[in-house]
Amino acid sequence: MLKYLKLSFNQLSILTSVVIMTLLIMMQSSMLGEEATTFLKRLDGMLYDVRLKATLEHRPRYDETKIVIIDLDEKALKEHGRWPWSRRKVADLINKLLDAGVIVIAFDVLFAEPERNPVDELANEFGQSVISKGGLGRYRDAIDGDLRMAEALQNGDVVLGILFEDQKEVSKGILPDPVIELSQDVPVRKTTAVPLSGYIGNISVLHEAAYGKGFFNAVPDEDGSIRRAALLIRHEDEIYPSLALEAARLYSLADTIKVDLVDDWGEGSFHSIRGVRLNDKTIYTDQNGRVLIPYRGGSHSFKYISAADVLSGEMDPEALLDSIVFVGTSSVGLADLRETPVGIQYPGVEVHANVLEGLLHPDIFAYRHEFADIFTVFYLLIFGLVMAYFFPRLGPGQMALYGGVLVAVTIAINSFLWTNEKTSLPLTTPILLCFFITVINIAFGFFAENNQKKMIKGMFDQYVPPAHIDKMLQDPSAINMDGERRNMSVLFSDIRSFTTISEGLSANELKLLLNRYFSPITRSIGEYNGTIDKYVGDMVMAFWGAPLKDKQHAINSIHCAFDMLKLTAELREEFLAEGWPEVRIGIGINTGDMNVGDMGSDLRKAYTVLGDSVNLGSRLEGLTKFYGVELLVSEFTLEQAKDAFEFRPIDRVKVKGKNKAVAIFEPICEKGKLNEQDSAELAQYNKAYALYLAQDWPAAELAFAELIRLNDKRLVYQVYAERILQLKDEPKQQDWDGSFTHTSK
Repeated sequence: MLKYLKLSFNQLSILTSVVIMTLLIMMQSSMLGEEATTFLKRLDGMLYDVRLKATLEHRPRYDETKIVIIDLDEKALKEHGRWPWSRRKVADLINKLLDAGVIVIAFDVLFAEPERNPVDELANEFGQSVISKGGLGRYRDAIDGDLRMAEALQNGDVVLGILFEDQKEVSKGILPDPVIELSQDVPVRKTTAVPLSGYIGNISVLHEAAYGKGFFNAVPDEDGSIRRAALLIRHEDEIYPSLALEAARLYSLADTIKVDLVDDWGEGSFHSIRGVRLNDKTIYTDQNGRVLIPYRGGSHSFKYISAADVLSGEMDPEALLDSIVFVGTSSVGLADLRETPVGIQYPGVEVHANVLEGLLHPDIFAYRHEFADIFTVFYLLIFGLVMAYFFPRLGPGQMALYGGVLVAVTIAINSFLWTNEKTSLPLTTPILLCFFITVINIAFGFFAENNQKKMIKGMFDQYVPPAHIDKMLQDPSAINMDGERRNMSVLFSDIRSFTTISEGLSANELKLLLNRYFSPITRSIGEYNGTIDKYVGDMVMAFWGAPLKDKQHAINSIHCAFDMLKLTAELREEFLAEGWPEVRIGIGINTGDMNVGDMGSDLRKAYTVLGDSVNLGSRLEGLTKFYGVELLVSEFTLEQAKDAFEFRPIDRVKVKGKNKAVAIFEPICEKGKLNEQDSAELAQYNKAYALYLAQDWPAAELAFAELIRLNDKRLVYQVYAERILQLKDEPKQQDWDGSFTHTSK
């Protein structure tokens, strides 16, 4: 066998290399239709970011074109109040900018709602007759902030922002008149511009006053990073420009924006966008009208001026002369910070500034040629076949050397074309080709380890969530299949009145109900690092702390319980709407030492937990209905989670088969999230419970009566009121600890 493997090594290496090459070609070809796998796109994005940052110093800067950002920063918000500001203040800002010599102003904000007019507010409150009698109506226009801002907009070239949405139902406001001309007489719907069906525009009085309007939608890649900008968006039968493109149009004194189209698929088919033209400037785009953003550098690469300084006049008078300004924000509180290749908290308004500089100076735009992917496919084919043939004949050292040289040459050529020709070529698949074909010829010695990992995955796939399996594969030594004793948390959950529910449904309906219930519950347990132990009918059992140790096992189990209750509430509404029975659950959680391991017979085993701590968790689930709560935990769970959640003491109980009392609690919410009303009720309950423990029956009886009056739906109040009626006539017990013995499970 070993001899056969030795003789077939070259053939196996060649076959594997050809398979890798074929797979990469298939992945690269899928990018021709913008349908590459998420994995490949993420890698390509990462390499694009590295290349971009490494070549920033070579990017031309055109400082003679003054692009300035008027920042609604922390200083401005502190001095003039939180956003949105009054329209009068915005009007004042516009006028001061125009007085300072600004040529074009572009707003990276929306004005989708009218500002409240005090006269209208009084009319709504007291009636129009009061306004008429008081003569206040004549002041309406004089104090109308929207009119003041509209007047300011008419004083210069101002671009207002609009936002397009995926859903048509959200549409509001007004869309601008078309300023786009197509190079061919084709229906707009037959172009490849990005289509969006909904929009949010500005109110009519501002819309009509502004000379320009452009959308400020961000176009993040699959990993959330903004590498490209859409210059055009199609809505119904019109194409609209971006905020930066519209600002460039006004600055360039262009009446329209021309869109170059090319008929790629024949008459009557879609026409791809090739680029846009502003007067004599042509900006090449991809087929959807998008460009690679020519970032200058990190945030604040452009000049920033606080809006507060503009309003107060404390800025350099020459700073804004003959400039184009974007009004936006770098404030964290206004949530317009974006992830970009040059920074993870990059002001969204500065993205527009980078695009505008490229529109005014197209030579700084890098362009991904339409044949780039085809060229890359030929590269993969030629180099893949050469490497597949020669590499199996080389030693490990030679393969590593030549593989490294090929990667370096690929990166060098790619960077040269990017820096000098402004051509963006895919880099991921060529590097992956060199890397994988090199590594695959060295990696056969690690087959045993890979087989071991596959065995582990197959063994634990039925027990633990994928995240646990990934960690186990990273460190197989951490896995112990033998029985061991660990401090862990266990959760039991049961559907209440399941027998009644099952009797009212057919077998198929019951199966569908349980499947719809168990699916989200199972995902929730996995998301919070839990391990499914078993399903028994309508019961779910899960545990935390094995097979991988988890220091937060008690906290994670309670988080999961809250999520399960939330999911059940959502399902309950869905089931009721479909005519199914109401579904409610009870959950019990206990923390303690448990035996965990792969247990069972030679024919069948299961990775499970055993012990008294497990049994107590099951008992707690059974007590939830008695106390009228959905979730109960033991004092042992509370001890490990008390800093993370708010708890209500429920009782001290002796469950069937046990003599020692255990304190049980109801988790209410995360620490610090208890509202004022619930906090007051909890404090009142704690006092009543303390009176009960002190055997002060008259005071305790009054306290619980008051709680019932405040909230008669909380069953635990009734439980204590009835218990006090039974105890108040009995003599006080000297060694009484307040515990109650439950005689059933």
